[in-house]
Amino acid sequence: MTRIIDSLSEISAGYGALFCDLWGCLHNGRAFYPAAAAALQDFRRNGGRVALVTNAPRPQQLVQEQLARMGVPRDCWDVIVTSGDAAQDAMLSGHVGQRVWHLGPEKDHGFFTGIADPRAEAITRVPLDQAEGIVATGPFDDLTETPEDYRDRLQDALARGLPMLCANPDIVVDLGETRLYCAGAIAELYEQMGGRALYFGKPHAPIYDLARRQLGVGPGLPALAIGDGIGTDIAGGVAQGIDSLFVTGGLAAAEMGPDVEHPDPALLREWLALQGIHPTWAIGRLR
Repeated sequence: MTRIIDSLSEISAGYGALFCDLWGCLHNGRAFYPAAAAALQDFRRNGGRVALVTNAPRPQQLVQEQLARMGVPRDCWDVIVTSGDAAQDAMLSGHVGQRVWHLGPEKDHGFFTGIADPRAEAITRVPLDQAEGIVATGPFDDLTETPEDYRDRLQDALARGLPMLCANPDIVVDLGETRLYCAGAIAELYEQMGGRALYFGKPHAPIYDLARRQLGVGPGLPALAIGDGIGTDIAGGVAQGIDSLFVTGGLAAAEMGPDVEHPDPALLREWLALQGIHPTWAIGRLR
């Protein structure tokens, strides 16, 4: 049964590494959570290693720059590993061909630029009707669009048998108080229509393998997956065979009662039963 805790320090001594989500745990897309940063700093001061593992569809350098703009302390993590990093490697390996249609906003163009890998020379962005595959990083306008806005274009892609590389498996994310659709929602629709989508972020194994390599740790080191996404962060931890800490004050906050810092135990228990996924621990907000 999932146990509710008040702080990471209650359980941290049992782990040597954290795989910690960003959006909903360390920040809300606009501002970072000082208590969460302090908890990660404390874990590192006591000898632990921290990988910030995010389904952001951008290379880690761009995510690090975003964290710096928010004022997140640099000493609260060791490495950043993004879905964009893992998906980028898959694209360069030819998983969706060499002529690709980018389904995503201008802010994600960094996925295709500044790549220090000779394989990048073979990749060309083209219109949909010329593409061998799709690289989806999100809606063109995530403030106004939904997956249904893409149904006609996805139908064209499906008729041509195009595979889709999903660089962000998240379905939704909260920007402050606004809920936005992510690339995972578009990929989910494409699969429902009969298309083939490839995923390289959480909860899938490649991003965890990459995190371990960058941290320089093996699978035998006790690790804890932290996140507010039950189907990504927590499901990923379960799939990896490691313990997980569910941050209830993120995406599922509205389901957990009036106090975002302290989830109602009965509501949490009922909600987790419906999800069919049971994290080891739960906490209102990471602290």
